[in-house]
Amino acid sequence: MRIFMVTLLMLAGSLRAEETDVLVYGATPAGIAAAIASARDGQDVLLVEPTARIGGLMTHGLSHTDFRTFEGLNGAFLEFARRVETHYATTYGSDSEQAKASFRGTHFEPKVALLIFNQMLAEYPRVKVQPGRALHEVRLRRDAATKRIESVVLRDAQGRPHVVKARCFIDATYEGDLMAAAGVKYHVGREARAQYGESLAPEQEDRQLQAYNFRLTMTQDPSNRVTPKAPAGYQRNDYTGVLPLLADGRIAKVFDYPGKCVFKAHLPRLPNAKYDINDVSRGLVRLSLPGENGGWPDGNAATRQQIFDHHLRWNVGLLYFLQNDDAVPARFRDEARSWGWCQDEFTETGHLPPQVYVREARRMVGQYVFTEKDTDHAPGDARAVWQRDAIAMGDYGPNCHGTAHEGSRFGGAHTGEFYKGVMPYQIPYGVLVPRDVENLLVPGAVSSSHVGFCALRLEPIWMSLGQAAGHAASVAVKEKLPVQKVPPAGLQRRLHALGAATLYVSDVPPGNPDFVLVQWWGTAGGLHGLAPMPAKPGQRGKNITSQYYEVYPHHAVELDRVLDAGLAKRWSALASQLGLNPQSLLPADGKLTRRDWLRQAWSLRR
Repeated sequence: MRIFMVTLLMLAGSLRAEETDVLVYGATPAGIAAAIASARDGQDVLLVEPTARIGGLMTHGLSHTDFRTFEGLNGAFLEFARRVETHYATTYGSDSEQAKASFRGTHFEPKVALLIFNQMLAEYPRVKVQPGRALHEVRLRRDAATKRIESVVLRDAQGRPHVVKARCFIDATYEGDLMAAAGVKYHVGREARAQYGESLAPEQEDRQLQAYNFRLTMTQDPSNRVTPKAPAGYQRNDYTGVLPLLADGRIAKVFDYPGKCVFKAHLPRLPNAKYDINDVSRGLVRLSLPGENGGWPDGNAATRQQIFDHHLRWNVGLLYFLQNDDAVPARFRDEARSWGWCQDEFTETGHLPPQVYVREARRMVGQYVFTEKDTDHAPGDARAVWQRDAIAMGDYGPNCHGTAHEGSRFGGAHTGEFYKGVMPYQIPYGVLVPRDVENLLVPGAVSSSHVGFCALRLEPIWMSLGQAAGHAASVAVKEKLPVQKVPPAGLQRRLHALGAATLYVSDVPPGNPDFVLVQWWGTAGGLHGLAPMPAKPGQRGKNITSQYYEVYPHHAVELDRVLDAGLAKRWSALASQLGLNPQSLLPADGKLTRRDWLRQAWSLRR
């Protein structure tokens, strides 16, 4: 093996390098958004995926995405969702069950997510997709203060090396593999509460990670149902501990939502009678295995494969036991048998997703570390703290599925779980930027504390971060700038023009004629202070279903409202700070609307 590796390195050193403007490593949703953004800006992009299937978790079973409000969806993810909705409407009819079940395109079958991502990429010939190539080596140029990635060595499925040079690199993996290989500082585990002053952090630092499990795509439709088989290494005795919970009623059903069940069958269901099966938060029996994934972040391929196999054996073996073991009461066994894999999903891998749900791995320690405090209210304000350099936004609070387990797997409890309701928050550019590598951006293993990451780790947000990284990489290439010097203001203008939000505004969505000017003004700080902090911090609107809600209150700009003198004074002061001539602004005369004033301010920009 050592002789082979030496030979491989010698061969890599003699190979002629492939060259591109931007290399994106990891064809996750963030990576796809990054590649498309750079290509839109005119760059040649190489999108490298170490596995055989692009799309990350959104094509591997995570088929309903976490967000709070439709009004918070924007940019790359909103484009994806609209294409999903159009696919179902075109294929089955706009009033079909499938179109309705897509929940405006945010709920989808894994195969449809894969189809849409491939269609989106196909529209950009400048993006060259290379699946099945894994990172082997990063070659750096160093000086006294900074580092620069010159090239990377990739290995294909046959172990052959491929050298790629790029002017800018983007690490969009969940694990931060490229970042780590480049020597960027990162953290694994939870910080102590005192480090960032976070109320949700532990007292002492530790190496605990959010637990992993599979997002299983299943159905009860007999025409599309595949009967599960026992996984490799199945041992009956691993699962007999569930029997007392079935007997005494602590488990009422095998599949249900939200509690007293083993498998979380999320409602509403996906199109074509499919379900995204997940771990049951605070349940008595869990699919996730905290503490048994600690070797994943820094592990090599063999270590990760062992962890993958262990989780697959537990998740599938538990189902097989409940479906087939004679000791399981008949009513539970019959219910479990009504479920199976989907015949038309994951056909190359036995109808099981080939990626495990990596909720957390490495996290970069970059120019700006996003923490719990970045999701808090601004003092006395309905809005979260203002971020002048925001390049994305989120509306889902910090949420952790557990980092350790106490007691038996049957009836014990995960520890480290939390959820905090927050206002929609802004995410600054610095979370993407390493401190000392001048041509690398990291939208996946983003710079954040454990608590902060538990808010950012959602695919709609990751796609926003990837889109911002792609545009920032393009600026860095065009202007020959280190990524640390890319001006956030210019990046914001590009994002806003493409319908990407940097601030939550409930009544001016992407596509609205005033979206760009409202995002400009709000990101400059003009919409903070419009409403005081509510009596209940983190107050949400009316529940629609499950985790989805109507608009957050107090986050509308109300463009048709008459501009009062007090607000006009504040806005004029801000306009002056932005370099606008306050003497040219229309006065508040009791008739002038906020829209009229903002449109004129927009027209005065230099």
